[in-house]
Amino acid sequence: MTDSALWISSLTAGTAVLASWVTSRGTPRAAQIQADAAEKTQRIVRVSEARRSAYVSLIEQAHRMAELYWKVSDIYGSGGTRTEQLPALKEVRAGLREEYSKLRHFIWVINLEGPNDVAEAAENVRLSTRPPYQALEASIAGDSNAPAAFDRCYDPFWQSVLAFVSTARAAVHDL
Repeated sequence: MTDSALWISSLTAGTAVLASWVTSRGTPRAAQIQADAAEKTQRIVRVSEARRSAYVSLIEQAHRMAELYWKVSDIYGSGGTRTEQLPALKEVRAGLREEYSKLRHFIWVINLEGPNDVAEAAENVRLSTRPPYQALEASIAGDSNAPAAFDRCYDPFWQSVLAFVSTARAAVHDL
């Protein structure tokens, strides 16, 4: 009987030592896995927040430019003579230049933050600002067809903004 008690106590002690050894080997690995998962989650959150902020900034800037485009259309619709409209058109042109530089900055940020399809959609927004600006320049230079050309440019600009919003939304939700 003493031999079986010794045998059981030895087996129990050996099992405890083996369990302790297994636990000591697994605990650091489990802690490393948990730390890696937390770091990955934090990185995903940071990337998501940076992208979302960049996308929202571009959308807000596109709205500011759209407001200036509406002002141009309002100036054309005011019924004034070209001479009367010219100072207001030049003022809007100066505003568009300023707002375009901000738009370009936000597009650069989006190019850095990615992904590529969103950066491409942002670049399409930038490219869609050229025709209205060129039509405004032509109007200031005296082209009588420029107001109609300007009005035709608004819809492609706005469609590029909507395409950007759709692409950005998909990118944000895919993270």
